[in-house]
Amino acid sequence: MISLLIVWITTSASLLLVSKLPIGVDIDSFTKALKASIIFGILNTLLKPILVFLTIPLTIVTLGLSLLIINAMIFGITSIFVEGFRLRYGLWSAVLGSVFLSLTNNTVLKILTVTGWN
Repeated sequence: MISLLIVWITTSASLLLVSKLPIGVDIDSFTKALKASIIFGILNTLLKPILVFLTIPLTIVTLGLSLLIINAMIFGITSIFVEGFRLRYGLWSAVLGSVFLSLTNNTVLKILTVTGWN
């Protein structure tokens, strides 16, 4: 349970960090980031496996680049559900936001794992 809380707060902090980059991702507050990270996690758990399964042929043809679009779709759907979480440049903000979110989140979680926090 503690590790789930750590991942939730880490994802929220990563979302806030991504919103400070000039890529068109806007989040109003930490509370909105907490809500967005919950929605993002639920969508990643429920919707992403279905989309990945349905796009296996496309994933093979594009050598995995279609997974980037799936991540951007999940990121964009999250922005639809959370008021105060906006994508200024549409698809481009979603693609860049999802890439930077995964890089930031993975880096922070790796640091926490190495230091013994997770």
